[in-house]
Amino acid sequence: AKSSEGTPEVSHVVCNIRSEDEVEGMMEEVVNRLGPLNFLCNNGGGQFPSAARKIKAKGWKAVIDTNLNGTFNCCSAAYRHSMEQHGGSIVNIIADVRNGFPGMAHTGAARAGVENLTKTLAVEWAGAGVRVNAISPGIIYSDSAASNYPDPNFLTSISTIIPAKRLGTVSEIS
Repeated sequence: AKSSEGTPEVSHVVCNIRSEDEVEGMMEEVVNRLGPLNFLCNNGGGQFPSAARKIKAKGWKAVIDTNLNGTFNCCSAAYRHSMEQHGGSIVNIIADVRNGFPGMAHTGAARAGVENLTKTLAVEWAGAGVRVNAISPGIIYSDSAASNYPDPNFLTSISTIIPAKRLGTVSEIS
């Protein structure tokens, strides 16, 4: 949507992606306000560093619920509220999990689930003109991501194991 001056309008809708009802309400509000969706980018997530043996069920479920179930909630609501009739594109942000995800088994399992979900939805929804893809950009630094870890140097300390010897930036994947 554009303002009366012709500049793009920016707005937001607060939503807990773990709640199917909140996601349904968000999609309904967005479609009613702006019209059919052209695209959806699922980049919400949350995790914490921990050896698998130390992850409690509550932490495991919270990460799976956000990273996997939240992505499913958003995809399915976008499809039902708009894309089934109008087509569109969905991009899911995942992590490189081909060799496991030591130190974050919960997010590795969730992101592997999102990878499979992406492939499944791409096939099931292609007939409606909906493209579903995933990207795995690697480790991206942002102040908000860094603030989620108890050690402020956690993200930057792992840059030595990255082939480019640096973390990715938000602008490189936006």
